[in-house]
Amino acid sequence: MTLRSRLAALAALLLATSASAYDQPAVNLGFTSFLDGIPPAGPGWYFAQYVQVYTADKLPDLPFPGDPGLDAVISLTQVIYQHPTALPCGAQLGLDLILPAVDFDLDADGTPLSANDGLGDLLVGPYLQWVLMGENGPRFAHRFELQTILPSGDYEETRAINPGANVVSLNPYWSATWFITPKWTLSGRFHYLWNAKNCDPNTPDPAVEDTQAGSAVHANFATEYELVEKHLRVGLNGYAFRQISDSQVNGDGIDGEKEQVVGLGPGALWSFSQEDHLFVNVYFEMEAQARPEGERLNVRYVHHF
Repeated sequence: MTLRSRLAALAALLLATSASAYDQPAVNLGFTSFLDGIPPAGPGWYFAQYVQVYTADKLPDLPFPGDPGLDAVISLTQVIYQHPTALPCGAQLGLDLILPAVDFDLDADGTPLSANDGLGDLLVGPYLQWVLMGENGPRFAHRFELQTILPSGDYEETRAINPGANVVSLNPYWSATWFITPKWTLSGRFHYLWNAKNCDPNTPDPAVEDTQAGSAVHANFATEYELVEKHLRVGLNGYAFRQISDSQVNGDGIDGEKEQVVGLGPGALWSFSQEDHLFVNVYFEMEAQARPEGERLNVRYVHHF
């Protein structure tokens, strides 16, 4: 087996969860959806708890026998603070902190694959939030966040799948929500992803001293309609991921398929009050390339203090 084929096998195992092999780190694919560009209750402290269940029964392009599958349960614990005072530019300053944890169920008999459970990499993001009001409430809201993924999570170079990626990643984004009407909104979140080198990669070749995942772009998008006033919104949600530059090994580019995936599905948002909200989203993946293809169930609870 060539070095290139081994690296392609590892790349094929990457999940858009908190799992990563040697390549792309965990990123937000489907964790956020409706009303993504606006905090539901204005400035102040927020606590959010996410639970996502991911099942992948298609792991293509593996150069060894067997039919591996992988289930993952991902927990994200998030704390946000948004200052009430507006800056001269009209924005409010905030800080976003997210700590993941992952539990894997890997079915990989007959393969050299192994997984490592534990805490994922800490995400830290200062941001600026704008809300443009109209006569009947908000008309357009958007946010710019300088999100950074720190290599604080559990990582073992002997494991193909880890909660942590063992690299620093820059993952800034712009998100926005457009209130087409007071009941109907359209939201999007658009990220750019850059990764530093991993100096302890998972690879059977001792000649590999470091790897570096290629840059990527990814986005979440959603539209929903309010069916029960101030309580129930339903709609469609999705995400897309596309690697845009070659990954590198020992500083040399690897010419191969770049990672991509698209997920689409239904979703709902139930607001118990202005302070408490429950999001439920389902995604069915398609068009996967050099990564698994599966299904996701995402549940998120948000509380404003």
